[in-house]
Amino acid sequence: MQKISFLDQIAKNKRNSIFLIIFVVALVAALVYVIIRLFFPQFALIFLAFALVIMISHASISYRYGDQIVLKATGARPADPVQHAYLINTVEGLSIAAGIPPPKVYVVDNKEINAFACGKDPKHASIAVTTGALENLNRTELEGVVGHEMSHIANYDIRLMTLIAVLVGLIAILSYMLLRSYRFAGRDERGKGAGLLILVGFLLAIFAPIASRLVQAMISRKREYAADAGGAQLTRYPEGLASALEKIKTINQGKMKVSESISHLFISDPNKTPLDEIFATHPPLDKRIKILRAM
Repeated sequence: MQKISFLDQIAKNKRNSIFLIIFVVALVAALVYVIIRLFFPQFALIFLAFALVIMISHASISYRYGDQIVLKATGARPADPVQHAYLINTVEGLSIAAGIPPPKVYVVDNKEINAFACGKDPKHASIAVTTGALENLNRTELEGVVGHEMSHIANYDIRLMTLIAVLVGLIAILSYMLLRSYRFAGRDERGKGAGLLILVGFLLAIFAPIASRLVQAMISRKREYAADAGGAQLTRYPEGLASALEKIKTINQGKMKVSESISHLFISDPNKTPLDEIFATHPPLDKRIKILRAM
């Protein structure tokens, strides 16, 4: 089997993620443009400025306080310096290898094997690990999982995924606004040579949320592949993470009851839903394991 370079795998996934982000930003811009041109043509500049202020404010709040919201939503508690000494030491050791400040360490009381990273940048980051991971993973497997999350932090994935979540949320809001506007706008307002714009706006309102969710899932999957490669590079032992993923596949039942809005942050999807085949935010475990063992 052909070996895959750590750097090649990471570079490929970063490149693909950039293209997908551009697509999501373009969807947001298209929705804003259609809404303003269709319903507020006389005040286009004013409403455009107002829309930009709203979007920037929304993104800023999510960026500054998103990590605390995630930690509280998952019931994460600070790791105990005595009880979780090895976990804390592992996080500190791998942070040195990654060249970033040691993130805060949290534990989530849950029997399933999982972990996630959150924060706005490496200086303000946290790593949380479930008690199921601490109980079921050996030293090299736990190091592989922590290395994966450390890679998310070092590569600023935590910021990227927060941004994508904000953009996807904006698309949902804008699409709803556009559809509601069609319902309440008068016939005269919608019939002044805007037939094509009306059609384009209607199609955007219907399909943009679906497309953005698909892109969100695709970006998340790309980042997971990159974090797998980055984590293996940090530990210099891909088999540790591969073995941990095998245990996740065997033990986890997908019943952590985590909000879908933050499920993409975990090393493995904590939920199982009927739409996982379409909107799955994580690649298949078997494929991830195969790639790791080819490194």
